[in-house]
Amino acid sequence: MLYLVGLGLGDAKDITVKGLEAVRRCRRVYLEAYTSVLTVGKEALEEFYGKELILADREMVEQEADSLLKEADVCDVAFLVVGDPFGATTHSDLVLRAVKLGIPYKVIHNASIMNAVGCCGLQLYNFGETVSIVFWTDTWKPESFFDKIEKNRQNGMHTLCLLDIKVKEQSLENLMKGRKIYEPPRYMSVNQAAEQLLAIIQNRRLQGEKPEITENTICVGLARVGAPDEKIASGTLQEMSTVELGAPLHSLIVTGTMHPLELEMLKLFSVDSSSLENNACQRTT
Repeated sequence: MLYLVGLGLGDAKDITVKGLEAVRRCRRVYLEAYTSVLTVGKEALEEFYGKELILADREMVEQEADSLLKEADVCDVAFLVVGDPFGATTHSDLVLRAVKLGIPYKVIHNASIMNAVGCCGLQLYNFGETVSIVFWTDTWKPESFFDKIEKNRQNGMHTLCLLDIKVKEQSLENLMKGRKIYEPPRYMSVNQAAEQLLAIIQNRRLQGEKPEITENTICVGLARVGAPDEKIASGTLQEMSTVELGAPLHSLIVTGTMHPLELEMLKLFSVDSSSLENNACQRTT
């Protein structure tokens, strides 16, 4: 059996009882280590689970999946995912490979950022399409995510923005030369995401457009959701470019039309209550 086990949002103890029981009876246990991170390290998980973990990076999961599934038809193998197992499409591919090989599988779900964002008070059924904001480079500055945020906002929907994670990435030079030398991990902050959105707004105005999203659009910054030092801040997009939320992982929400109850909840986390009140009144129902 192949078990895909969600680990939840925070530390080792966020695994479900059902998930922990599965892990403890597996011969091999892999820890997916590139779509998200926990607030604790591999060693803390090993101590709590009582199992040695094998780190599975993107290369192993996407290019060497058959080795991960080896002998899963005759013994139990677990694949651990931060959050919920189906938060990333890579894991659907793993299931399809298992089925093709005749290996039965079982999914053990857990909380993920996709539903835990409700902690800020915005109602989950008012969210539109989730988007990913990627790190820009000097030569690559895509804006497609901005168009999706605008479409959600035009429909009155909030947008959850998942921020880029760069783990075990190679520089272009090392990649071209085939050197297995990796860049230090990088995790996009709410500040960086806001700065990129602000830059797109300026670009659009220079092109004669009138963006649906402006510097005064109400946003919510979240950091380390589910951890003891979780931090939430609400305010304008401009304020999100300077707010201090600390260590990763960060997420950003761009609001749509807000119910008065949602606005009241956001006031609990406001950077500046007056700016929140002034700018939100026109987007409430």
